[in-house]
This record gives sequence, C-alpha cells and structure tokens, in this order.
Amino acid sequence: MPEEFNPKILAFLCNWCSYAGADLAGTSRIQYPPNIRVLRVPCSGRVNPQFLFKAIQVGADGVLVSGCHPGDCHYLTGNYFARRKFLIAKNLLELIGIDPGRVQFSWVSAAEGGKFAEVVKKVTDKVRTLGPNTKMVKKKLEV
Repeated sequence: MPEEFNPKILAFLCNWCSYAGADLAGTSRIQYPPNIRVLRVPCSGRVNPQFLFKAIQVGADGVLVSGCHPGDCHYLTGNYFARRKFLIAKNLLELIGIDPGRVQFSWVSAAEGGKFAEVVKKVTDKVRTLGPNTKMVKKKLEV
C-alpha cells in the first residue's frame, strides 16, 4: 500500500498576530497537522514574493503567509501591502505553470488559536490534494 503524501509547507507568520495565534494554539493544545515549518517575520508586508518562489524552488510543497486582520496591523498598512503582493504572486505562479493553490494567505489574530489550527488543516488538505511539488524544484527541501 502506498505511503500517504505528507506535504512540506513553509509558513511565514506575522510576529504580532499570526505567530501569537500559533503559539496560542500550541499552549491550548489544539491539534493541527505537523506539516508546517514556521518562519516568524516582523510583518506579513515584509514577505517578499521572491521568498514564495524560492520556497517552491527548494522543494516546499506549499507556502502559507499569515498576518494581522485588515485594520489591525501593528505597522498600520503592512497587511494591505501583503495582500497586494500576494495577488500578484498568485498570478505569476499561474503564469509559470504552478498551481496557485500551493500558496495561501490568511488573517489570524493573536487570540485565534483555533482559527490558526483550522487554517493549517485547510492548507495542508489543499496541498495534499495537489500532490508533491515537482515543477521548478532545484533541490529537495530537507526537513
């Protein structure tokens, strides 16, 4: 029987909200798939679209970018910039032949540990249905 595919997902989490939401999920012992590897960033607006492409290139099966809810950014407009960058990046992914579903964006506040777990589950399920990333991969991500 073939082994079930367990995707590797790289998550860029905003320090102030999404990372704190992930921390709350952990301290509250809320179960979510262990497929993500977290990179804490000061703000989701600081995530350069090149980071998304590089993650795909080194073998990540999916990428999650999560930031503060609109209007709640600690840097005032960082999440609005992130949203614009994200839309452009998804269009570029589609243009080069990579399913845009491999890259997801979400808003999670520091008080939403349960929502963070739901987002991770939803992203993991989506990437699992897409299968392993084979396009544009230069070297496989070792985790």
